[in-house]
Amino acid sequence: MNFIADESLDFPIIAALRGSGYTVYSIMEKSPGTDDETVLKIASDQAAPLITKDKDFGELIYRLRKITSGVVLIRLDGLAKEQQIPIVLSAINDHAKELSGAFTVITSNSIRIRKLI
Repeated sequence: MNFIADESLDFPIIAALRGSGYTVYSIMEKSPGTDDETVLKIASDQAAPLITKDKDFGELIYRLRKITSGVVLIRLDGLAKEQQIPIVLSAINDHAKELSGAFTVITSNSIRIRKLI
């Protein structure tokens, strides 16, 4: 499965996803400074869910009705990066088939998946 990683996503999570066999296009590596609407368009054009820690994508999708292939919002503030990696990997591995076309929120104690289509 392919993903687009927003600049807000910590590189250790990107590396862990790649190490688990996922293809991750990193905005931080390829085109830093890209605005959120363009990032969302890149994800949509590549038919890949966007992984981010930036809550602004919720506004773009729900209030402004921007098209998306899916968003995975990681809300693990307060946890060390090393603690975040297994939570993110587990959520993505367990729910990979459900992430396309959905707005998913990963927290330390829950995963909420809301289909957009």
